[in-house]
Amino acid sequence: MNDPKTMAYINLFAILGAIPYLCELDRKAAALIEGQTVSIGFSVKDGPAATLFIGGGKCRMAPGTERCQVKLPFSSCEKFNGLIEGTVTPIPTKGFTKIGFLTGAFTKLTDRLSMYLRPQPEQLEDAEFFRISTTLMFHVIAEAIAQIGNHDKVGMFSASNIVDGTAKLAIKDGPAAALCCRDHRLTAVHEEPKVFLSYMEFCDMELARALFDGKVNAIAAVGLGQVRIGGMISQIDNINRILDRVAIYLA
Repeated sequence: MNDPKTMAYINLFAILGAIPYLCELDRKAAALIEGQTVSIGFSVKDGPAATLFIGGGKCRMAPGTERCQVKLPFSSCEKFNGLIEGTVTPIPTKGFTKIGFLTGAFTKLTDRLSMYLRPQPEQLEDAEFFRISTTLMFHVIAEAIAQIGNHDKVGMFSASNIVDGTAKLAIKDGPAAALCCRDHRLTAVHEEPKVFLSYMEFCDMELARALFDGKVNAIAAVGLGQVRIGGMISQIDNINRILDRVAIYLA
């Protein structure tokens, strides 16, 4: 079973945190924020808090809500998770003049994100859609590993066995990310690290997608050389244990 608090951290930093990458990859998403300058803060009681900053045709997610123009408070992690599930409509306590953006462009952004993260099989037959969808899934999964390692009880146990240092995750000729461990806390950095202790690389986008969708056995893929691992294997082994938990939360 998943933990609502961990799910809230995943929903904020991995799911909504994928919006910046969506706007980089998808022209229609980029058009929705063109000319817009707004910052939306999400504040969850006994849970995560972060602000999505939009401006200059780009957006980024940062912890905390101190500098947000629009603030959306949630009384519990379950309520915030309901926002992502589409069962809860939040009422802002700050930034009422920006409600038009929330109900318009922002809603369209999240709809496009959902389209890519939960695609129909026929949509994946389009090469460009497949590339964008798989790249977004890669970033979501990398961030989810960090959040599960930091907040989920089972994930925290695996994280307690990870030595300090950086592990590289990558798809060959595709996106890369780093999982940085310090004092058994994980931080996902969504760019290729220059220095790392261990690595896990998928041979191509198709193989990565099959693994993400649970259609390929990861151990078998390693044996076939479709997934390359190296460096400090104990680090990768414990990250893989956390990765196994990702499917529970993102199912």
